[in-house]
Amino acid sequence: MDNAKLYKPQKMKYFLVIDQGTSSTRAILFNEKFAVVNVSQTEFKQFFPKDGWVEHDANEIFDTVVSCIKDVMEKSETTHKEIIAIGITNQRETCLLWDKKGNPLGKAIVWQDRRTAELCNKFKREGLDKKINQITGLLPDPYFSGTKLSWLLEDTETPKDIYMGTIDTFLVWKLTEGRSYSVDATNASRTLLMDINNVSWSEEMCDLFNIPIDRLPEIKNSADEYGETSLFGGKIKISGIAGDQQAALFGQGCFKVGEAKSTYGTGCFMMLNTGSDIKLSKSKLLSTIGYQIDGKVSYALEGSIFMAGASVQWLRDNLEFFSSASEIENLAKNSNKNSNVSFIPAFTGLGAPYWDPEARGAIFGLSRETTKNDISQALLEAIAFQTKDVFECMSSDGVDLKSLKIDGGMVENKYFNQILADVLNLKILLPDNKEATAKGAAFLASLGSKHMNSLSDLNEFVGSYEQFTPLESRDSKYKSWKSLVTKILA
Repeated sequence: MDNAKLYKPQKMKYFLVIDQGTSSTRAILFNEKFAVVNVSQTEFKQFFPKDGWVEHDANEIFDTVVSCIKDVMEKSETTHKEIIAIGITNQRETCLLWDKKGNPLGKAIVWQDRRTAELCNKFKREGLDKKINQITGLLPDPYFSGTKLSWLLEDTETPKDIYMGTIDTFLVWKLTEGRSYSVDATNASRTLLMDINNVSWSEEMCDLFNIPIDRLPEIKNSADEYGETSLFGGKIKISGIAGDQQAALFGQGCFKVGEAKSTYGTGCFMMLNTGSDIKLSKSKLLSTIGYQIDGKVSYALEGSIFMAGASVQWLRDNLEFFSSASEIENLAKNSNKNSNVSFIPAFTGLGAPYWDPEARGAIFGLSRETTKNDISQALLEAIAFQTKDVFECMSSDGVDLKSLKIDGGMVENKYFNQILADVLNLKILLPDNKEATAKGAAFLASLGSKHMNSLSDLNEFVGSYEQFTPLESRDSKYKSWKSLVTKILA
């Protein structure tokens, strides 16, 4: 017998993750131990047709998904046969309409878009805040998908067989060539249309927003069977989906009540696992679904900040302070520590706890001596100060955090991580694997494909952490910044 044939090693198996973000799409290949094997990334165009409006071309997004997957498979010399399952994580509240052939009916409205601010103000004037919050866990704000879908339905000539949803639903529809029309519970919980108490579409909310409930996708578990795609050489199953922030919560291993993470990507999102209890905030934080597995829901409390890494991008692209976002670290380190510059990055309004879609960004305290170093420092502080706002809201809601796990593109900046520890006066934990969001989707795909059986199986793959502890107090600067925020509230 040929020993070479007898002992031929099996080819490595992988999880393929689609990380469809606000400014770029990535395909990431993880091995069975959830280590990153290869990555492919492509940016796509942002459209700003009017002040406060932000749009994406959904066809372009899907094209980037396909090209990134093909690229990462080619670079890794991988075929469909070696891929156990696909996991998807996505920008959450961004939504669109499409027809039976998968053609988008106009541009997708991005989560940052504020065009429905007046409709939200109308609901507030009518005193509907409390009812909306009790049913959905959310607040009447243009951030969420419900008012966006309402606007699209009113603005678009819609065919009878219309389809609608968030980016995950559109991607699954396209990848399965129309065979699967579904949304995971985390993304559904960001629409203003789902009853968070029983994880089903709410007739009352759909009526309020004029959304045809019978045209909405099926709500599924975060780890579930979402169909198969045959676009990459053969059949690959899709078995895990979560919105980007919930995927990061999962990837950071925040499986226990009281564990929290904060992600610094385009925006900043701080999320706390509250387990089987829905914790309705008294401080204007959001109650949402952290993940749903085997029909069991783990809820979460969230503070949403609209501009974090996108503000750094603004300094890079609009003001041309630097050519690469990573350069902000050295600029800020070399700032005048006695500078009184304060930055309020309300480019698309303010999220938690202000929820003011009309607020706009401002820089205070400029003098003849001010340099781009000082403005860079003020921006990093402002992102930490906004996190402090959310942290204080969680504290007033009875949460006693001892540490905070962080992830996202900005946490490569260790100087920023130290500022965060100082501002929060809290231990900050930086994971050895920065790909928490994509890793969370890979975790879910492993559960949905039955490759892993339980959360306890995943614990050993969460990884280790670098710690940042407070070195100095920044309380006085935070108080000063907080008082300046009041000047730009609408």
